Amino acid sequence: MPTTLAQKLYLLCYTVKKEKFQLDNIQGRGQLLRAGAMTELARSGLLDATGGKVRRLPGSPPEDPFTASVWYDLPEDKTRGWLKFLHNKAHTAETPVRDQLLASGYVAIERQKTLGVVSTDRVTVVHPDLVQTLQDRVRAIVLDGAPADDLTDELAMAVLAVELELTSVWSKEDRRAHKPALKAQAARFDAFVPGLRKALRDSYLASRAVGGGWSA
Repeated sequence: MPTTLAQKLYLLCYTVKKEKFQLDNIQGRGQLLRAGAMTELARSGLLDATGGKVRRLPGSPPEDPFTASVWYDLPEDKTRGWLKFLHNKAHTAETPVRDQLLASGYVAIERQKTLGVVSTDRVTVVHPDLVQTLQDRVRAIVLDGAPADDLTDELAMAVLAVELELTSVWSKEDRRAHKPALKAQAARFDAFVPGLRKALRDSYLASRAVGGGWSA
């Protein structure tokens, strides 16, 4: 299983039944990956989210280079709004996380030509069964109704997937049917990292309005 929350979130966007990353599930993925890194920073005590804003706390940088890069982006002097730190560098987030997954054998890249002229990279998942297991675990935290006492990866993924409307995890019908349970888990997440979830939603809506999404 991938080791960082950002890597897991990348794979979470994959639609196993259709064997691809659907376009509507990769819009806003850069912001999602940065939100995952910020969640890990909050869990490890490397950021302050007092009052629904964010500030970098002193300490040793995370070992994971992507998470460390997000940590260095955060302000040191005083807490500031989350949105800027999710949104402005979202377009730089996908490649380093994808390359980590490529190096560890979780994804592969196929070079394709569009209309026989333009070359593009198509990312494929090497172990779709692993992705299915991951998605089942994420859904279970809501469907089983177990309260989350800690900021687990599963809690974070379940909640953040709703904000990006990831149909690979929650269909529109799921979001409607399980609205009270999803709302309860969102409140638990907010207690751990106040302001992050709302900022992710705002960033996603802004990107979707202009067709945001950078790669497969």
